[in-house]
Amino acid sequence: MSNQNSKGVVAGRMVTALAPRGDRSVATPVSPQVSPQVSADAAVAAQVAEEEAAQGVRGDEGASAARTQRISKQDLAAAEQQLARRIRAHLSPCILSIKLTDNRYTMISVRRDRQGQQPHFKVRLHAMFAMADPSITRALARYIAHNDREASSVLGEYIEANQHSVRARGRRIPSPRLVMHGKVHNLKEIYDDLNQRYFAGGIDARITWGPRMGKPRRRNSIKMGSYSVEDRLIRIHRSLDRAFVPRFFVEWIVFHEMLHQVHEIKVVNGRRQFHTKAFLRDEAKFEHYAKARQWEQEHLDALLTC
Repeated sequence: MSNQNSKGVVAGRMVTALAPRGDRSVATPVSPQVSPQVSADAAVAAQVAEEEAAQGVRGDEGASAARTQRISKQDLAAAEQQLARRIRAHLSPCILSIKLTDNRYTMISVRRDRQGQQPHFKVRLHAMFAMADPSITRALARYIAHNDREASSVLGEYIEANQHSVRARGRRIPSPRLVMHGKVHNLKEIYDDLNQRYFAGGIDARITWGPRMGKPRRRNSIKMGSYSVEDRLIRIHRSLDRAFVPRFFVEWIVFHEMLHQVHEIKVVNGRRQFHTKAFLRDEAKFEHYAKARQWEQEHLDALLTC
């Protein structure tokens, strides 16, 4: 069942565009003269890049972190170091300081000091970025170092998609209005059918379509589905409520999110593992698993244009 230590965590499944052939975003060795911490990170920078590249299209680690007030100082420090390590793998030699916060007004704050031999970046990030997927860590690196406009747009989309993780002080956050009947697909019907077929009616969650979309445009990534442990709420991206998206594909995304209530979220070396081997084995039991994965690959561009 759900892990009681994971309240506030949102697990999600994100689809990300494949990098163009000319993309040279790889780990850059860090000078050993910087500091013990930075030089230690240099030894694992290539490993970080390989781990992130291996996630490819799935981007399955795209999930919001627990709010800072819900985790210990030790866990928070480990999360900050881990995030700094992942971002630094996409930067030229530099000194990078990461501070995770629960500030509900400022999601990203960067102080750039380029006076020394190497640039020094002091960054404050909302805790939602602690477990961001590889496309977001790459965007953070570009924004931190170059104030890149495209990266800023990507990060803006990520913040908008994770507004539910921003703590509201002094007032109660109203329960979201559930929208289950889409223009093409009925989420309640899909959820109820899957719950009986695969879980013997044992899943206790709510489900809704995400916010309505604006003018269609090509995106770098979208979070197709998410599951909030604390709220027991499944959100499905509106881009899937289109005529060209088959029901079996929507079923797969809903099934994936329902599995998060069955599998506990493990923490290994300070990093949450949302999709363990056991989780992936159970996901593969979905009747149209192979068919859905193939359809996703074949229609990736259309999914990202929404």
